[in-house]
Amino acid sequence: MCRWLAYQGKPCFLDEMLHQPNHSLVMQSMEASKAVTAVNADGFGAAWYGEKPTPALYREVLPAWSDANLRSLAQHTKSHRFMAHVRASTGANTSRENCHPFNVKNWLFMHNGQIPEFERVRYQLERQLDEPCYLKRKGTTDSELIFLLLMQHGLDQNPKLALRRVISMIEVEMGNKGINDQPFKAALCISDGHQYWALRYASFGTPPTMFYKSVDSGVVLASEPFELDRHEWKSIPAQSFVEMVGEQVTVTEFHIA
Repeated sequence: MCRWLAYQGKPCFLDEMLHQPNHSLVMQSMEASKAVTAVNADGFGAAWYGEKPTPALYREVLPAWSDANLRSLAQHTKSHRFMAHVRASTGANTSRENCHPFNVKNWLFMHNGQIPEFERVRYQLERQLDEPCYLKRKGTTDSELIFLLLMQHGLDQNPKLALRRVISMIEVEMGNKGINDQPFKAALCISDGHQYWALRYASFGTPPTMFYKSVDSGVVLASEPFELDRHEWKSIPAQSFVEMVGEQVTVTEFHIA
């Protein structure tokens, strides 16, 4: 399973989150402790907002720990809002197009989890995209498809409602294919350049982990803490919708019906 983090607050160097902590995201790409898959070596990505409404995006197929460009970039880039993701593929090819975060206009999306037996439902779900959204599809992952479905179903108007609509659609198609013994799982994060929304959800069972922590300069949301001392990190409960506005984190229950 993938690992990710999202930060917003006072501008800081990306390196302060990606490399410097003693269990940093780059360290987690080699040895995650809260994931089914300990090694996340199928590419990585980082995205950050600056003076323009659209974000900068850097994605690569190399493991995060071996990319000198990422280290240099992170040491010299400051942002008030950024996200990063290290990937463990659940089946899709390792390519830049399949690395998170995904970007459309001012929106960013990243995801940990999967649609089980995705190839069995992929055709029906892709058919739900109208032509403008379909033409934005560059890769082959279930994550990018979820993002584009959210864009089509009102993400820019009501993210929580869009998530309900899209997850319901996914679970209906899973049911139609008789995929009832495996859950849809998601720990995902979305930004429009002004705030974050996140979701920790599973159809049944335990969803992927998610935590947050207030830091001196702002707030961090992450798949797992980037510090070995974790007592200040708060776990997001299962079936929860998260809103991060400024340094305020609001957690509410999330249900499909």
